[in-house]
This record gives sequence, structure tokens and C-alpha cells, in this order.
Amino acid sequence: MAGSDLPDVRFLTVAEVADMMRVSKMTVYRMVHSGEMPAIRFGRSFRVPETAVAEALTQHAADTA
Repeated sequence: MAGSDLPDVRFLTVAEVADMMRVSKMTVYRMVHSGEMPAIRFGRSFRVPETAVAEALTQHAADTA
């Protein structure tokens, strides 16, 4: 069951993602709204799986190499 894997997932705030990626929070919001960055909405805020950030950074590094 997919729910059993959930405790292993670490979620980051948009501000944390922006800091990690060295971009603005607005850039992260654009990525979330475009579907480029998966996120879960909690009330009025978004949380991004840490694995999605690592994957996005790895993909960007591969694209620029």
C-alpha cells in the first residue's frame, strides 16, 4: 500500500525549496503550478517532497552538462 511509504517522505516548504535551489519563492510556485514540481497542498500552503527537489536538481545538472 502506498500509504505505508508516507512516513519516509520528508516534505519541504516553498521557502526551503527556494533556498535549496537558489531561486525565488515565486519561481518555486510557478514550477508547482505548471506541474514541473510535484507538491501537496495543506490549506493555503504547499509542501514539496524532498525527493522531487533532488530529482529536479539532478535533471537540471544533466541538462546543462
